[in-house]
Amino acid sequence: MAALIRYTLKRLLGAIPTMLVIITLSFFLLRAAPGGPFDMQRAVPPQVKLNLERMYHLNLPLWQQYLDYLGSILRGDFGPSFVYRGTSVNSMIAQGFPVDLAIGVPALLGALLLGIPLGIVAALRQNSRWDYIPMALAMIGISIPTFVAAPVLILLFAVWLHWLPAGGWSATHPAVLILPALALGLPLIAYAARVMRGSMIEVLNSPTSAPRAPRACPNAR
Repeated sequence: MAALIRYTLKRLLGAIPTMLVIITLSFFLLRAAPGGPFDMQRAVPPQVKLNLERMYHLNLPLWQQYLDYLGSILRGDFGPSFVYRGTSVNSMIAQGFPVDLAIGVPALLGALLLGIPLGIVAALRQNSRWDYIPMALAMIGISIPTFVAAPVLILLFAVWLHWLPAGGWSATHPAVLILPALALGLPLIAYAARVMRGSMIEVLNSPTSAPRAPRACPNAR
C-alpha cells in the first residue's frame, strides 16, 4: 500500500510540469488559429465585437492574456464560457461533478479492491499461472483505451446479455453506473496490479526480507 501511495504521489508531482506545458501549448495554439470565439456565430457589428473582446479581455497583449489565464487557473477560476453566455466554466464543472464523482469513486474503489490483491497474488506466485494470467489481463487493460472498452462492455452486457442498461442516468437506479465505472476502472485495476506486483517482488527480493538461518542450539541436559 505504501508503495502504491508513493507511486501515486510521484505521478502527481510529475504531472505538474506536464500540465503546465499542455496549458501553455493549448493557449498559444488556440490564439494562433485563424478566427476568434465570436466568428462562428452570426455576424455582429464591429463595435459590438470590439465590446465583446474588451469584456473578455481579448484586446490585451498576448503575453498579458497568458499571465492572466495562468493566474486565474491557480485561483481556481476557469473564466466565462464563450458558448453559453452568462455561464462560467466553474458552474459547468460543478454541474457535472456529481456524475463524475458517482462514476469515479466506484472505479477507484474497484482498482484498490481488485488491483492490489491481484498484484499480491502475482508476486507471491511469481512465474506461475497465477502470475501470467493476471499480468496478461493487466496488459490488456492498459493497452485498450476507455473509448474502445466502453462500447465493447455495452455490446456484451447490455445488448447481448441484457444484464445492465446501455445508457441513461437515474439517481434511483444505480445499475446505470456499473458499466461506466467498469470502463473507467479497468485501466486503474491494471495499473494497480502491476505496481503492486513490482513493489512486492522488490520487497521479497530485498536482503532484509530473506529468512535468517536458524541458529543451532545445544541440547539442554
